[in-house]
Amino acid sequence: MTRNSTEDVVRAATAAYLAGRPLDMSALAGELGLSRATLYRRIGNHDELVGMVLADQTERTFRFCLESVSAEGLDRVRAVFERFMYAVIGAEPLRAFITRDPLLFIRTVLAPGLVEQRATTLFAKLLADAGVDFAVPTGVLAQAIVRIGDSFMYTHLLGGHEPETDNVIALVNLLLDSASR
Repeated sequence: MTRNSTEDVVRAATAAYLAGRPLDMSALAGELGLSRATLYRRIGNHDELVGMVLADQTERTFRFCLESVSAEGLDRVRAVFERFMYAVIGAEPLRAFITRDPLLFIRTVLAPGLVEQRATTLFAKLLADAGVDFAVPTGVLAQAIVRIGDSFMYTHLLGGHEPETDNVIALVNLLLDSASR
């Protein structure tokens, strides 16, 4: 592996994120012994690095929730989604990040990008593994679930009310029921 590979940069940025620190590109370059130019060549821009970190954290959280559920079929999908919602809403590093830079969060998570792609891929596989025949492709259903979850979790950032987790869980359950044949 190359010294200070993309994975190393993401790992260092993730450590800063989990510690509640902003992702400062100059500090990160210094910590890794890279010039800022090399850092940017390695990972792209600041927003892309934030997307990589949040996508990786999304996957880690999802996999933790997945491993903690023993149910099968649609019951497994429902339980994983519920645990995932509560885990994301309760994640202190994410809450600190949202408070510190809500506009960056909106650009990174609520706009199409790496975080949405990763979450959609994970949920699509979960749906495909459920052994249920859905009326729409699992990728389409997964993206709808991710977007519905996002809209309820982060509505307060867009001028709405605080997250209503029970409502989004009920709504996704209705969607799953109506999408399954």
